[in-house]
Amino acid sequence: MGKAIADFNMIEEGDRVMVCLSGGKDSFTLLDLLINLQQTAPVEFSVTAVNLDQKQPGFPETLLPEYLSSRKIPFAVIEQDTFSVVKRVIPEGKTTCSLCSRLRRGALYNYAEKNGMTKVALGHHRDDIIETFFLNLFYGGKMKAMPPKLLSDDKKHILIRPLSYCREKDISHFARHKAFPVIPCNLCGSQDNLQRVAIKNLLAGWDKQYPGRLETIFTGLQNIVPSQLCDTQEFDFLSLDGLRENAGVPMEVPMDKLLSGEVRVNE
Repeated sequence: MGKAIADFNMIEEGDRVMVCLSGGKDSFTLLDLLINLQQTAPVEFSVTAVNLDQKQPGFPETLLPEYLSSRKIPFAVIEQDTFSVVKRVIPEGKTTCSLCSRLRRGALYNYAEKNGMTKVALGHHRDDIIETFFLNLFYGGKMKAMPPKLLSDDKKHILIRPLSYCREKDISHFARHKAFPVIPCNLCGSQDNLQRVAIKNLLAGWDKQYPGRLETIFTGLQNIVPSQLCDTQEFDFLSLDGLRENAGVPMEVPMDKLLSGEVRVNE
C-alpha cells in the first residue's frame, strides 16, 4: 500500500483523508493500514472514517461506532435511506449496484465537501481494477479500468485507492487475522447473476490454473502503448505519413529484389 501511495502521490502533507468505511473486509483493511501508516509516514495527515447508513433492514447500526470508538478513531455516520430509493426504482431481479453506488457517492462527496476533506479513500484493490477492466472490455467495448487516483467529474474531489497494488486474497487473510467485524451487504450481496461475479469467477479460474497471470494483466495496465492500439483519439494515426523518414527505398520496390540483394536498404 505504501508503494501505491508513493507512486501516485496519493497523500500529501496536511491532507485530511476520509476513509469510506462500508463495513466490508476491504474498507476495514484500508482503515487499519492507514492508521498504522500515520505512525511512520514522512508526511502528517489525519484519518476520519465515514460510514453511510443506507437503512438496509437488519443493518447493525451500533457495530461500527462501537468498533471505531474502542480504537479511538475519529468517525462520522451519515444516515440516508438509499435502500428504499433503490428498491423503489430498480425492478425486482435487476442489478442494483449502479444506482446504489451513485447515491452512495453523492452522499459521501457532499460530506467531504462540507467538512473540508482533501482526499476520499476507497477500499478497491488490484482485483477490483482488473475486474473493472474486463467488465468494460467485454460488456462496454472500452479499454477502461479503475485508476488508483482520480479527480471527480465536478473537479472538487480527489479519490484515492491505496489498496490498488494489493491482492484480494491477501486482504481476506489479513481481515480474518485481525478479526474485523465485517458487515455483509444485504442489498446486493445475493445477486449471483451480476456480470462482475462472472468476471470474478473467470479471473479466479485463471489465477488457479495459470499462477501469475493476474499479475501480468495488472502490469499490462501500467504499460499502455497507444500506437499499438486503434484509438484515433489517443494516437495521431492520421499524421503518420508526414512523420515518415525516407529509408532510401521506393515503396514500389518488389520484395524479391530486396531479398535478392539487388536493392539495399540504407542503414
